[in-house]
Amino acid sequence: MPLRPTLPALTASLLLAFAILPAAIADEPAEAKPLKPFKASYTADMRRVPVNGEASHQLKENADGSWTLTFHAGMFVASLTETSQLMLDNGVVKPLSYHYERRGLGRSRETRHRFDWDAGKVTGTHRDRAVALATEPGLLDKTSYQLALQRDLMAGKETLHYRVVDGRSIDEYEFEITGSKRVSTAAGDFDAVELVRVRDADANRQTTLWFAKDWDYLLVRLQQIESDGQDYQIMLKEATIDGVQVRGD
Repeated sequence: MPLRPTLPALTASLLLAFAILPAAIADEPAEAKPLKPFKASYTADMRRVPVNGEASHQLKENADGSWTLTFHAGMFVASLTETSQLMLDNGVVKPLSYHYERRGLGRSRETRHRFDWDAGKVTGTHRDRAVALATEPGLLDKTSYQLALQRDLMAGKETLHYRVVDGRSIDEYEFEITGSKRVSTAAGDFDAVELVRVRDADANRQTTLWFAKDWDYLLVRLQQIESDGQDYQIMLKEATIDGVQVRGD
C-alpha cells in the first residue's frame, strides 16, 4: 500500500501540474496564424487534502517582434515561475531561451536554456550542471511546446508529438485526443476537446486536459491523478485573448 505523501510533496506535485498548462492563441489556419497576446488565470484544489493554489499565464509581444511567455504558480510558501523567449518563424514556434525557477519546499531549483540556432546548440544549466545539446528542426522548450500543441489543435491535427528540451536531455511529449466533454468553470460552460498525456506503460501518473473548442482551444480544465490516488483539479478562472474577455455559455 503506497505511503501517503507529505504536504510539501503534494504541493510540489500540484505546482508541476500547473506547469503543463497550455497557452491561448488566435483563430486562423495554424500555419499562417500570428501569435496574439493573452492572459489567463487558474485555480486548483486537491481532493484529499485541503490545499488550494492559483496560477497565471501570459503571452506578450516584445518591441523586437519576439514574444515572452510567462507562467507563475504559487501556494503556501512555494512558488514556480517559467519564462520563455520565443519567435514565430514561418509559422513555426521557435524558442530562444527558457528559465525555470522553483522556490520553497525546502530546496530551490533552477534551469536555464539558451537556443543558438545559428550554431546549432542548446546551452545552459540544470540544477547547477551544464547543458550541452544539439538543436534539431522543431525542437521546443518546456513552455513553448504548449503553443505548438494549441496551434496543432486549431489546425485539426491529430498527431500531437513534440521533441522538448527537458533538463539536460531531449524528451518525447505526446498527447492523444480521446473525445469531447462539456466543462463548467468560473468563466462559464465550454464545449471542450479532451486530451490525455501519453506516458510509458508503467507510469503511475495520469494527466487529462480539456480545451475550449470555441475559444481558440484555450485550456479550461486539467486533472492529474498520482500513483497514490491523489486527484488534482485545475480550472479556468478568467482569461482574455487579444483583449477579448473569454466567456462560456
